[in-house]
Amino acid sequence: MPLSDVEPRLDSPDPAAQFAAYLDYYRVAVARKLEGLTDAQLTTSRLPSGWTPLELLAHLVHMERRWFVWGYLGEQVAEPWGDHADGDPERPWRVPDGATVTDLLDRLRAGGERTGEILAAHALGGRAAVGGRFDAGTTPPTLLWICFHVLQEYARHAGHLDVARELADGATGE
Repeated sequence: MPLSDVEPRLDSPDPAAQFAAYLDYYRVAVARKLEGLTDAQLTTSRLPSGWTPLELLAHLVHMERRWFVWGYLGEQVAEPWGDHADGDPERPWRVPDGATVTDLLDRLRAGGERTGEILAAHALGGRAAVGGRFDAGTTPPTLLWICFHVLQEYARHAGHLDVARELADGATGE
């Protein structure tokens, strides 16, 4: 399905295809909310919690990779917590050194392509691998659970970005 600003409405009974379409939809929504913001607006917080739109974008890039590549596949990734200060998931979000909105949007799209490949190649009932995000002492989640978790992260943060955008320049809506 091509990337679109129209909510997906697939006739396919394949839940993996539905997840892939909705994740694509939210990636496009995030990119659309960032379009037209100045560098100052991208790097200025308007909320008491202190995050900036560019930090939220960096978080989404890392979050999706953490869950699908490092988490589900168990592949080692560089700086899985690189969206947090000092690589500590308890610390505030940060933008990796030298990253621009264009770089991060490219990484968001590339991560989405990788997620689509994972969803096309694996059963939703399969459990995440041990050795990446999950160790032998835990029961790793299923790919289905990971899909729901990542989808809710995108939906929640797209809503946060709606508010930040409205406060930055008054833009509302899709």
